[in-house]
Amino acid sequence: MFTLDKRLENDSDFIADWGAFSLRLMKDERFFWLLIIPRLADISEWHDLAEAELREMNKLISYLSFHIKRIENADKINIGALGNMVSQFHLHLIVRHKGDAAWPGPVWGAGAPVPPASSIHQTRHQAVLDLLAEFRPLP
Repeated sequence: MFTLDKRLENDSDFIADWGAFSLRLMKDERFFWLLIIPRLADISEWHDLAEAELREMNKLISYLSFHIKRIENADKINIGALGNMVSQFHLHLIVRHKGDAAWPGPVWGAGAPVPPASSIHQTRHQAVLDLLAEFRPLP
């Protein structure tokens, strides 16, 4: 049975479920930062996913990163799966702009998170929902 890690739950807000994955938005105004989390039990590594989930995740990441980069006029999209603090597998998709609060370094450990203004958080949330509405899952 899938249970979301409490740290991921506390640090992010639910956006939507898509296929086997849950999408969440990190609570940090400084960054448009998504989490993509398989809703599968006992997944701690990328290689724990079945081939079908890997294809689905890759399609989702490609689609979201392409469109969000364009929408946000981003300089870079960072994608990573570390798992050192939270072992439950989750993928980070982070919009980066030259001169942002962590540029050019990683966002992890770059100061304290800034609680998001509701308008910014809602705009990011809605952007992902709009993209998902146009996205078609794999057959």
